Amino acid sequence: MNKILVQIEKYMQEALKINLPDINTADLEDNGAVFYMNGKNGTAFDWFVNEHFPCFFIFYNDSEKLGAVQAFLYSDGRLSIFVYGDKGHADPKEIVHVIDAYPDQLLKLAVLLTENADEKKIWDSYIRDLASDDTPDDRSVEMFLDSKKYYIPMIERKKLWKMTAIVSKKVREEGWKIGYGMRDKPTREEDSGWYFCAGNETDDYINDPNNLELWRVASVLMYDPALNELITSPYGTAIIRVDHDKFDIDSPEKDMIIEKRQPNPDPV
Repeated sequence: MNKILVQIEKYMQEALKINLPDINTADLEDNGAVFYMNGKNGTAFDWFVNEHFPCFFIFYNDSEKLGAVQAFLYSDGRLSIFVYGDKGHADPKEIVHVIDAYPDQLLKLAVLLTENADEKKIWDSYIRDLASDDTPDDRSVEMFLDSKKYYIPMIERKKLWKMTAIVSKKVREEGWKIGYGMRDKPTREEDSGWYFCAGNETDDYINDPNNLELWRVASVLMYDPALNELITSPYGTAIIRVDHDKFDIDSPEKDMIIEKRQPNPDPV
C-alpha cells in the first residue's frame, strides 16, 4: 500500500487505541477499516478547493454507524485526526501529526486516488482496496493539475467567504431582499469591495454610516444564494436583481426588482 496511506492508517489506529481503549474491533465497521470518503466532493475538488484530501474515517459498527475516528490530510502534509467517543456523539478530540512525505509525493497520491477511485467511480471505500505502490507518470500528473481550471470559480468564491461586505441595514432590520450590489476596489485586505442594498435607499440614507453594517461574504451568500453566480465579478461591476432568485449585470435596459422577504433571518 502507498506509504502515505500506511502512515494515515497507523496514526488513526493509534488515536483509536489511546483515546478509546474500551472499543475493540468488533465495535467498528469492518473491524476498524479506514475508509476514503471521496463520495461527497471527489479527490480533485477537495485537493484544489479545500487544500486537503477527502476525509478518512473509521466507523462504529452499530445502527447509526457514526464516525469513531476522522482524519484530514492537507496538501502541506499536516494530518488532523478527530476522535469521537460515546459512539460518535461526543465532541471530538483533535490530534495533529505531520506526514513523512514530500509535496510531490502528496500530489502523486492525489493523482493515484483520482485514477484508482474517482475515475473508476469507487466511492467511500476501504483504502487497502484503492491504492498500491504504483507511481503516476508525468502525463497523469499534468492532466490532474490541468483539471484545476474547472475549480477556479469555486476557489475564487472560497477566498471571498471570510472577507467582509458593506450591507444596508434595510436588508436585515426591515427584511428587504438584496436588490443591488456594487463592487469597488477595496482599501482593506479583509474587504471584498462589495456593497449590497435593497435598492430603495435614499442618498441621505446610504451616506449615513449608521445605516450600514459589515457582513461576512459567506453570510451574504447564505442570506441570498442567488448571488453565488456573480460574487466573483471583477471590481467595477454593478448587479441588480432581475427575478425573484436571479441577479444580472446592471444595464439601462434592465429593471431592478425590489421586494421584501419573510421571515427575516439574521446573518450568521
